[in-house]
Amino acid sequence: MRDFSLYPVTYSIIAVNSAVYLVSAFLSGSIADMDMQVLVNMGALYGPLTVLKGEWWRLFTAMFLHGGMTHILMNMVSLYIIGRGMEIYFDKKAYLAIYLFSGLLGGIASLSMHPQSVGIGASGAIFGVFGALAGFFIAHRKHLGEHTRMFMKEFAVIIGINLFIGLSIPSVDMSAHAAGLVVGFIGGFILSRDPKFIGIYSGLMVLAIIAAIYYLPQTYVQAYY
Repeated sequence: MRDFSLYPVTYSIIAVNSAVYLVSAFLSGSIADMDMQVLVNMGALYGPLTVLKGEWWRLFTAMFLHGGMTHILMNMVSLYIIGRGMEIYFDKKAYLAIYLFSGLLGGIASLSMHPQSVGIGASGAIFGVFGALAGFFIAHRKHLGEHTRMFMKEFAVIIGINLFIGLSIPSVDMSAHAAGLVVGFIGGFILSRDPKFIGIYSGLMVLAIIAAIYYLPQTYVQAYY
């Protein structure tokens, strides 16, 4: 309980993801591998439904769905490692905003690049947390000195490993990772300078989402018809 009180956002996100996974496992009849139709029914990203049918709520629900035990374990372990650091350097509102917008815009990037694929997972949001920490250390590099250099070396290694995994496994959506990383970096850089800028950051991200919701249906209509 003491650990939870120190990192409530991280543990709450892990708990929600785990609960949703158990529900999907029950409906799929397997704890190891989820049924794709079950995931679509629960809110996975799927271009024809999300974009053409206007089911944009899937951008949010897909962030909490995972395709199997390996998938959720990799994501939750990653979040456990970096999320606690996030709660040290950022307040709860900034953390949640960065996590949410990284996941949403990561989903939009996925829809843009893979219109006929089913998209699931917290990876875009988690990469946003990676990016936010990088933004923090770069914004404060003059004051942190050696700590920044050490972090950036570790950061480069982690990103390199994830890129290698992503390029090696066809089902891993690198577009969501890249978009989440950029969105998180912008948020981390801005909000680490002044948490009061959360309104500006959130406004910019909302405008980006609205623009994508307006633009994507046009590209899908051209592609499908």
